[in-house]
Amino acid sequence: MQGFQDSSGPPNVAQLQATMQAIELACASIQMHINPSAAEATILSLRQSPHPYQTCQFILENSLVANARFQAAAAIRDAAIREWSFLTADVKKSLIRFCLCYIMQHASSPERYVQAKVSAVAAQLMKRGWLDFEASERESFFYQINQSIHGAHGSDVQFCGINFLESLVSEFSPSTSSAMGLPREFHEQCRRSLELNYLKTFYCWAKDAAASVTSMIIDSQTEVPEVKVCTAALRLMFQILNWDFHNTVAAKASINFYFVGVKDHGDSTKRSEYNLVQPGPAWCDVLVSSGHISWLLNLYAALRQKFSCQAFWLDCPIALSARKLIVQFCSLAGTIFHSDNGQMHENHLLQLLLGIMQWIDPPDAVSRAIENGKCESEMLDGCRALLSIATVTTPFVFDQLLKSIRPFGTLQLLSSLMGEVVKVLMTHNSDEETWSWQARDILLDSWTALLIPLERSGQSSLLPHEGISAAANLFALIVESELKVASASASDDNVEAEYFQASVSAMDERLSAYALIARAAINVTVPFLIGLFTERLSKLNKGRCIIDLTETLEEIYSLLLIIGHVLADEVEGETPLVPNAIQSQFTNVMEADKHPVVALSSLIIRFGEQSLDPQTRASIFSPRLMESVVWFLSRWSSTYLLHPEEIITSNCNYGKEHDHEFQPQHTRKVLYSFFGEHGQGLPILDIIVRISATTLLSYPGEKDLHALTCNQLLHALVRQKHICNHLVALDSWRNLTNAFDNEKKLFLLDFTHQRSLAQTLVRSASGVRNIESSNQYVRDLMGHTATHLVETASRKDLTSIAEQPDVMVMISCLLERLRGAACASEPRTQRAIYELGFSVMNPVLVLLAVYKDELFICY
Repeated sequence: MQGFQDSSGPPNVAQLQATMQAIELACASIQMHINPSAAEATILSLRQSPHPYQTCQFILENSLVANARFQAAAAIRDAAIREWSFLTADVKKSLIRFCLCYIMQHASSPERYVQAKVSAVAAQLMKRGWLDFEASERESFFYQINQSIHGAHGSDVQFCGINFLESLVSEFSPSTSSAMGLPREFHEQCRRSLELNYLKTFYCWAKDAAASVTSMIIDSQTEVPEVKVCTAALRLMFQILNWDFHNTVAAKASINFYFVGVKDHGDSTKRSEYNLVQPGPAWCDVLVSSGHISWLLNLYAALRQKFSCQAFWLDCPIALSARKLIVQFCSLAGTIFHSDNGQMHENHLLQLLLGIMQWIDPPDAVSRAIENGKCESEMLDGCRALLSIATVTTPFVFDQLLKSIRPFGTLQLLSSLMGEVVKVLMTHNSDEETWSWQARDILLDSWTALLIPLERSGQSSLLPHEGISAAANLFALIVESELKVASASASDDNVEAEYFQASVSAMDERLSAYALIARAAINVTVPFLIGLFTERLSKLNKGRCIIDLTETLEEIYSLLLIIGHVLADEVEGETPLVPNAIQSQFTNVMEADKHPVVALSSLIIRFGEQSLDPQTRASIFSPRLMESVVWFLSRWSSTYLLHPEEIITSNCNYGKEHDHEFQPQHTRKVLYSFFGEHGQGLPILDIIVRISATTLLSYPGEKDLHALTCNQLLHALVRQKHICNHLVALDSWRNLTNAFDNEKKLFLLDFTHQRSLAQTLVRSASGVRNIESSNQYVRDLMGHTATHLVETASRKDLTSIAEQPDVMVMISCLLERLRGAACASEPRTQRAIYELGFSVMNPVLVLLAVYKDELFICY
């Protein structure tokens, strides 16, 4: 197709008419699926034609087919961006004026998507010429837009003017801009220019437009066109506040953390979206000191009261837009607030908090209303507002906000709200994500935002006393909920349910948030967990062989996951320390065996030790329960077990030099000493090794359990050389290495677990006293594997038996063990590893030739 050519002279109406009909026919053909390829080629031809502007304008002004007008607007955009460098300044400005005039003249058109497309084209062309136009030329465009937004030409034109600004702001934002084939510097210059010179002005226009129609909306007894104007203005204000402001002084450098500090949650696990708003001091007059927030809160409150009998109103566009803007104001932070020791920011947050209280308080009444059919979106937005406030304040400031006007603090409100949500979850236990699931995740993120800075800094004492009590009560309710769900899952036949997922990490994200809440009141929650675990063990002992213990075992499974998160942090390549919250508490406990953390840890270790008895193992320790035991021991041992003696000594000395840090150092010394070499460390290490061997030998086919044992528990033990020194001296470890050589059950492990186990056992050679002994240790460990491989490769009937499944599995296992040993190579064991490799070199080549078509063996 040759394309549609614009004539250079006067318009040829017949040709324009023919082109319009061809485009209309193509759009109709696509809709009716009649020869769509030809129709698409016709439309593509228009877009690729040189200078199609006259034709496209004719279609926009005369076609009765909305899709044809849409395609004409798209063709203007494509051609103008493509030919921009060759267009004259007058043509560039005329194209933008045409688009602006079109959307204003057709403001009442029912085809909103065509209007939106033309508006977007105008925004894109204005951005493309932004650096070409003089400031006065830009002002002429914006004067036209400003006149429309003021409402002088009616509400439809006012709505279109606001929508155009929304398109323009979106186009200038790097995250939502259109591709133009230009360097990044161009987009950055445009963004910077708009932010410095126009963004605040646009916000004021939108604010004035919304304020101008407020009275009419509130006083009217029926829905009026001004509603859509106000909604569009609120949406534009939200979009502008969502802008990634760059031209401001970084707040972190100049803000007092204890009042309006912006906290860093870069590695926290947040499920809820929020954006920090930091526009800088130039915006203070518009956003903070102008009474704008009071107007917004009063507008929503008035509309909420007016439509209180209409349940659907909470989800209508104006309500949603107003609440989103209110929540966004809760994230306002940085240098926009004066340096007055945080008082201005506190007043700002208190004003907003009072406005949203009716959305979430009292929690039980709000919950009942939702359960009775009320829309939950307002309550969820209230939770998001609390999250935003928690993100920009400290726990002390957060709690004090409500205490200035009520007998209880904001932490108590947060706890009560979370508690009510947990009660709903307990009542309606379902795999479907309901409003209570969303609310729980948002509120957990609020607790995380408040508590992570305290946890990292070891300043849990900064949490108010009422906050500690609220956290303790909330954690007790959370654990009750988790145990109820765990108990109910025992009789659930749905294997897809969350509590029947094989992986113990399925709930890790949520449990990490629970752990933060528990650590905020650790002196209460650890004894509470001791009581719960003791109670479940008592049920096991009394009911064994008498009643069905499945529910109790599921509760123990859940408790082990919760306790593991409370007592220890995740291992991420480094040796974790005792959590700061634990170090700062229990300083009055001088005897290690009476320390609550010691008591809880010992209780669980003794419980795990029972799995070594075959009869008890058969009646209690299912593979699923063993997964939680192994997972707990892996996480716990990395933090507490056999820390080197020099750490204890250095901690003790450090505490003497710094009296103000005596408390955490004392607690850490007590724990490290009890679980150290001269305490109970070696007996516990022996128990862990025997449990590991039991899981590998007594639970055949349990891949998830074997994965936890090989990849986490055993791997955690050999990460530190001083533990390896003790490992190689244990009879239980020697029994494990002998089983590795001779026990046929271990050859049934998954291939990856074979490799991991071999790597772990070879790595433990670092604990042998000297280099020669280390090498001999590796030779003894891997000699059987090498001999077996050599013998197999030397068989005369290898070719005939090679395809037998058992032979293929055996060869794969032997090769994976060799890979694991090679991965564990260290300078002190390199000689033995090299000798091992040399001895199997020719057999491996033989096997590669035999199995060249079996990729899972060769690769």
